[in-house]
Amino acid sequence: MSKILMPKATAVWLIDNTVLTFEQISAFCDLHILEVKGIADGDVATGIRGADPISNGQVTRDEIEKAEKDPSYNLVAISFDHTPTQTKKTKKRRGSRYTPLSRRQDRPDAIAWLVRNHPEISDPQISKLIGTTKPTIKSIRDRTHWKTSTINPTDPVSLGLCTQVDLDEAVKIAAEKKAKRDAQNAPKNDEGEALQPVTDTPVEETPKTEHTLESLFKPTAPEN
Repeated sequence: MSKILMPKATAVWLIDNTVLTFEQISAFCDLHILEVKGIADGDVATGIRGADPISNGQVTRDEIEKAEKDPSYNLVAISFDHTPTQTKKTKKRRGSRYTPLSRRQDRPDAIAWLVRNHPEISDPQISKLIGTTKPTIKSIRDRTHWKTSTINPTDPVSLGLCTQVDLDEAVKIAAEKKAKRDAQNAPKNDEGEALQPVTDTPVEETPKTEHTLESLFKPTAPEN
């Protein structure tokens, strides 16, 4: 079975919206049974918003209903092609991402999370990633947005505004651009004046004095 995305968030949703057993949720989300019980008791995954696996395309509603009728049945997730994006021949998406009306109210929370946790990501990247506008991003950066007092920074992946793959790709691109800028703006080492090679440094010649036997034994003139 293919591993699902956001297993804890999916488990939260299944506990709140289905009558599946802990064992079924544990097997589907690939979580330990005690971890699932902890989520149900509120001791684990506190603050994580539930992620609907049906709308995320990870399982069908019929599959969930089938499992609800038979507690011994294990949910089968829709298989995904996890081939790296670099090798897949897919048509690149152009323009901003479309965001459903039900989730647009969550975008300020996602923008605040990106601004706080990934300051290297540019405004155009954020706009394309979660389908928002540059003025909205600017107002959240400047804290002039009308919802500033109630904004709660939240991971856009858990909000369903983008996928983890898209977020990781945006972070990677932003990090590479930042590294290039830092390399270009790095101050060059001040090497100072280069030392001249020893062979090129002029050497003052000391006048040679020829000594003969006569000069050595010649009496010195008395001082006046």
